[in-house]
Parts: sequence; C-alpha cells; structure tokens
Amino acid sequence: MLSSRGNTERRLPHYLLSSSESMAIGRDLRCEITLDASLYRSVSRRHAEVVPILGFESPHGERFWQVCDLDSSNGTFVNGERLQGCQVLQVGDRIMLGQNGPELVFEYQPQAEGQPLNSFGVALGTFPPALDPTLPPQKTVKSEDVSLTQLFPILSTGRELTHKAYLVPAMVTITFVVLLFLAIGNPAVFNLLLAAYLAIGALYFIYQLCGKQKPWWLLVAVATMTALVLISPVLDLFTLVFHHLLPGDLSSTNAATNFWLLLVKMFFGAGLMEELLKAVPVFIALGVGLRLRSPFKSRIGVWEPLDGILLGAASAVGFSLMETLGVYVPATYKSSLLAGQEAAQLAGLQLLIPRVLGLVAGHMAYSGYFGYFIGLSVLRFRQRWLILSVGLFTAAGLHTLWNTAGMLSPVFLAFVGVLSYAFLGAAILKARALSPTRSQNFATRFMR
Repeated sequence: MLSSRGNTERRLPHYLLSSSESMAIGRDLRCEITLDASLYRSVSRRHAEVVPILGFESPHGERFWQVCDLDSSNGTFVNGERLQGCQVLQVGDRIMLGQNGPELVFEYQPQAEGQPLNSFGVALGTFPPALDPTLPPQKTVKSEDVSLTQLFPILSTGRELTHKAYLVPAMVTITFVVLLFLAIGNPAVFNLLLAAYLAIGALYFIYQLCGKQKPWWLLVAVATMTALVLISPVLDLFTLVFHHLLPGDLSSTNAATNFWLLLVKMFFGAGLMEELLKAVPVFIALGVGLRLRSPFKSRIGVWEPLDGILLGAASAVGFSLMETLGVYVPATYKSSLLAGQEAAQLAGLQLLIPRVLGLVAGHMAYSGYFGYFIGLSVLRFRQRWLILSVGLFTAAGLHTLWNTAGMLSPVFLAFVGVLSYAFLGAAILKARALSPTRSQNFATRFMR
C-alpha cells in the first residue's frame, strides 16, 4: 500500500471509493474523509470531493473517478498543478489540499482473485510535505513575521482573482462606467450602453444560477442572431402567420376594451409568436451541435436543460434590447417632444431602465423556461413533442398574462412578474438536478 512520503513505518488509512456516491474531503465532520482541524488549518471545511463517473467502464471492468475542488480557500493541486473544476484521476495521481497541505495518493487495490479492479485505495498522509524528512529543509516563517505576500497579497492571490473575487464583472462595470461618461451628451449612445450593461448583468445573474460554463461568445452570438431576426424577412413571415392566419392581430379596436378578446389576441400575436421567434437561435444551436465532434458538441450545442436555459436567456437579451431601443424608447421620445427635448430624453430613459431590469421576470424568464424544455426534449427524445408543446404553451401563457395584467392592476402585474421568475427559478433548480455534468457545474458544487 502507498504511504505518505518519508513515512514508511506508520500505517496510513485507506479508503475504498463508492462506485455510485461521491466522497467529500475536508475538516467538516460530515465529510467522508475528515481531517483534523488542529493539524490542517489550511484545509477548507469541504475542500474537495472524489466523484464516480457513472456510465463509463473499461473492458477490464475498471471504473473511473474524478476529483473536484469545492471552491476551497487554498486550492486543490493534482501532481503539482492547481485544479480548475474537476479532473479524471489516473493511477498514482497525488492530490494535495493546499500548497503545503496533506496529500492523498490514488492507486488500484485488487479485490478477490478473479474479480475486476473496481475500486481505488486512497493513502492519506498525516502531515504536510513541509515536514517530510526526505525533503530538503524549508525556511519557516514565524507567526509574528510579516511575509512579502502578506504585504502585497496580489503576488500570491493574483491567479485566483478571476475565479473568486469577481474581477471580470468589476472590469466590465468599470469599462461601461468610463464609456457612459464619454457618452454624456449623446442620448442614443448613452441609452445603448446603459441598456447593454443592465442586460449583461441580468444574463450574468442567470448564468451564475445555472452554474454551467458556456462560451461567452456563443451567448453574444445567440443574442445578436435574435436581434438580426427582428430586422429580417423572418419577422414578416411570423407576422403573416400569427397576425393574419391566426387570431393575433392586435390592431383591432375591440381588443383594446374587451379583456378576453385581448387575452386571445395577445396569446397568438405576442406570446406564441415571440417565444417561437426567440427560440429560433436555440434550435439552430441544437442543430449545429449535432454535427460537431466532442467537446465542441456539448459546448456549443443543446444537450441538456441548462444549455437551453442559458441560450434562451441570451436570445431574450437580444430581443429585449432590440424591442426597447428600437421601438418603445423612440416612441416614448416622440410622444414627449411637446414637453421639450430634455423631458423627452428623460422619459425615454425612465422607460428603458425598468424594461431592461425586468428581463429576469420578463423575456428572459419566458425564453429561459422554454429553453429548459428544449434541452429536456434532448434528454427525453421519445417524448420530445409533448415536452416542447408543454414548454411553449406555458411560456406563451406567462408572456400573455404579463402583457394583459396591466389592464387589471399594478398588483396583479407584480404578481405575474414574480410568478414568471418563480417558474424560471424552478426550471433552473430542476435542470441542475437533471444535468449529466452536475458534478462539474460550479453552482452545484457551491450549493452543496
């Protein structure tokens, strides 16, 4: 059996891994491998975990596991390299909890003769490598001394800034602040920058909730594609079908006074039409993904509900920005010109802010919810038409309620908004539970 380096006399514990359950490592007493808090203070309460990779087995009966860092304070290292997310384990891999923390070694441990090798033995060192007698002596720092990295923290934590200190969101915010200062005096550019920043913030919020990494350029491409659809002949085709062939024409004078007639027309002319239109880029991504090879197939395509939610939310950003900046804000500006140019600009800005901030309970909620069903139809392919129908009609129904709730009362409008976000939040939670890659999704690891 393997033991910690330089300690051949002391018998070290070994742990057999489950082929179906994960094994957490840390100082928390609820972890499957619990480390002494007084000895290993650099180890987090839930530092890392070893997760079986289900559904994969070699011809010789060997199973596979991966080690995942659980957002630990001092990081997890595999063979000296800092772990980002998860990594499949190989025989002899050394897992160190922190730079000078305890070390675990993964090895095959045969079972009874004639049986396949289907488990690992884990040898856990009981002291940090700094105390290993076979290593050269290292300089120790007294507790009262101040080290260089303590005086200049960025020298030791700079690599972690992008993962744990929200450096990228801060950089985006600072960039937009500078651009907004430069755009003062140009209302059109100022509104575009402000709307884009608020929309990015809303999408980032949904991205963090989903917890699955998706290329940023893909999300931008989906949003751009939806915006382009709105100025293409495709929109005319949708208008022909839903406003003329179906009862979705909102120009009827009776619809403005009859609530039930308005409800029907809004369902076909806004709910169904717009949700299908926003889903076009999502279905395109699904089709493109089918023709790609791994790993691009899963990164770009739609292979699970989380993919559909993220791409649906991104499509909603493109739709909402185009609708707000291209239709509603200009219309408000023109109707307010009689009160003066400054008053008109203020009116447009006052409309822009709540419309874009309401994305998470508006277009993003409906499109993300329908995206959940698009992804679910991939996992449950035999029932795809039932799944897609339920998703489309539910999303269109929520959309219709929002568009007509204003005729009743502001309280009902707020209720519909909360209800729409609740539907999206529930879909995200269910999608995380169904995700085939849930052990690698950062939100799943954070919420445990």
